Amino acid sequence: MLRILKVIMLSLLFSLTACQMMESKSEQLPAGIKLGETYYTQVTMMYEKGVYRTTNYRRGTLVEVNTPVELLEISPKVIKVKILPKNTELLIKNVAKHTGDDVYQAFAKLFAKQAVNLTRFKLQERGNIKRGTVEKGMSKNAVQVAIGYPPITRTPSLDANQWTYWTSRFDTFIVHFENGKVSRIEDTKPILLPWYL
Repeated sequence: MLRILKVIMLSLLFSLTACQMMESKSEQLPAGIKLGETYYTQVTMMYEKGVYRTTNYRRGTLVEVNTPVELLEISPKVIKVKILPKNTELLIKNVAKHTGDDVYQAFAKLFAKQAVNLTRFKLQERGNIKRGTVEKGMSKNAVQVAIGYPPITRTPSLDANQWTYWTSRFDTFIVHFENGKVSRIEDTKPILLPWYL
């Protein structure tokens, strides 16, 4: 009987310790970020093989703006969410050298408790936002929602009139603005020369 009582007491002690550890982990999260909560994407995101890098490569599978996700995990370098409509997990790797953000700042740019109010954009802009594309005449805010944030390595400020995005490690494109509107999009794919030159 005494042995059974000891086992029960030890089980209770382990359970309480585990609960306290889980509570302390959730207490370390910044205000407004809570595991298990539903958030909405604030920009379109494109991912490959279940991974989105905050470098924001513009290729792969599209996650539309305002897609509901459940926050599963957040640590100093990664965020894990479940894309609720697809019931699939997405790992987000924060690449701080390309964003200048820590993981919590990256989370705040990508997700929020409220969906983006798309009615503030023109009809043409809303269509591009849904498709994750950009075209002439769009505002800077619409571009940001449609294709996300450009890496800071070539676009240190969103006040600039040129935003450079990457489609891969080697391919980029530049969105040019005049008076806060897209004036043109420049494809900057490298020119491949013959090997004998």
